[in-house]
Formats: sequence, structure tokens, C-alpha cells
Amino acid sequence: MSAFTPKNRLRDELKKIINSSMGRVHTDHLVEILRTHPKWHNELIDIYLSDEEPFSRKIVWAIDLYCDENSELILPYLERIVVLLPDFSHDALKRHSLHLLSRLPLPASGLGSLMNICFDWLLAPGHPAAVKVYCMEILFRISLQEPAMKKELADCIEFRLNEETPGFKNRGMKILKKISSGHSGEAWGGDL
Repeated sequence: MSAFTPKNRLRDELKKIINSSMGRVHTDHLVEILRTHPKWHNELIDIYLSDEEPFSRKIVWAIDLYCDENSELILPYLERIVVLLPDFSHDALKRHSLHLLSRLPLPASGLGSLMNICFDWLLAPGHPAAVKVYCMEILFRISLQEPAMKKELADCIEFRLNEETPGFKNRGMKILKKISSGHSGEAWGGDL
């Protein structure tokens, strides 16, 4: 029998709230909880990172949305997300984690691991299009720091282009155009 602690009780209560419903309205409610109860942030992020179905899957969507307005919440956890990413059991955890990583500062530690994960998932036929799209975005951002990988990224996108969804094709073509034009949004030199 596990010892009862206030932390266990809080976690149990938060899991009940997380699991009380589903859908966008409920996710918006969870975002409001994140806004109004900052003292619960660490526990909610711990639930996300615990890969405990269905709680992790439900709270990560709210965390992803909340980070649009307050990315400071997740910044201290980015390296841990990279470490846990390959072991996440549900595509929603992978998708939202990659979405967070695609728009926040890339962690200095684990960048090689993140690059390998993204290339593997980009090339694997079984991953959902959204996972692959965020992998492309992350790889493009890494290529801004590591220009030598631009050609490999372009080759991988072109290899998968005819086998994928319209969403993949659309984003893939945009990234290929950025690569071929040398566009970065910031200073980025070099040709493919």
C-alpha cells in the first residue's frame, strides 16, 4: 500500500479533472486551469511526461495550447522531452511534443538525438502526417545551425513526397523551397 501524501492527492485530483471529459471544450478548460493555477504546473507537466494513458495524452494538448501564450512553462523541460520522445506510447504525445519543439528554442543538449529521431520518423511510413510535418520543421531549424544536413533533409523530403498526404506534400514543398532559396527568416548562408 502506497503512502498517502498531499502530492499524491493533488496528482489524483488533477488526473480526475484531466480525465473528466474530452474534446476541444474540455481542453480549453484545462488551458484555463493552467492559466489560473500556476502552482500546479509542475505536477501537470509531470503527468504529461509520465506517458500515462489517457492522462498524458489529454494534458499535453492543453499544455501545447497554453504554450502559445506562455512558452516559459515548458522551456525548462525541453531537454527531458527530447530524451522521452522516442518512448512516448501515443501518437498524440509525439505530435504535441514535436509541435512544442518545432516552435520553441531547440535544446542544446540532445540535438543529435532529436535530429536522428526526426529523420527516422520522417522516413518511416507508419507515422502520422502531423508527426512528420513537425519533424520536417525541426530538421529545417537544425539545418540552420548545421548547414551540411540541408541536402540530406531535402533528399528525405523528396523521397517521401509522392507517398504522403497532401498536408505533408504542402509543407514539404515549402521547406524544399526554403532550402533551395537559402531562406531562413534570419541570417543563413550557403547553398544546397
